[in-house]
Amino acid sequence: MTDMPQTESEWREKLSPEQYQVLRQGGTERAFSGKYWDSKTEGTYRCAGCGEKLFTSDTKYESHSGWPSFFKPLAEGIIDEDEDRSYGMVRTEIKCANCGGHLGHVFDDGPQPTGLRYCVNSASLDLEPQEP
Repeated sequence: MTDMPQTESEWREKLSPEQYQVLRQGGTERAFSGKYWDSKTEGTYRCAGCGEKLFTSDTKYESHSGWPSFFKPLAEGIIDEDEDRSYGMVRTEIKCANCGGHLGHVFDDGPQPTGLRYCVNSASLDLEPQEP
């Protein structure tokens, strides 16, 4: 995770406009529009902002929500959670603990063993495919 941007202008240079809008401004891509919502490729999902490993395809599942969904992060402490009261709702926002990038939200309607659904914007992720 070297050479992580320090200023917003550096973030703008590093990220695409969509990635910047999601990761740095807390935006959300439209449902069923992101590149990973229906991906079946095995591998590791990294933060598009800093490269931190966040999720694996082993915990990805079809939630029918239109966004990539995972039932747990790769490890404890790599995802920060904050209360989000925007748009007249109370939700739990998830952010990369390393760079603070907005990932999406976590809900308690996921499958077992956790019962959680980490609903993540494709724009905030980079997939590192598993080697054959």
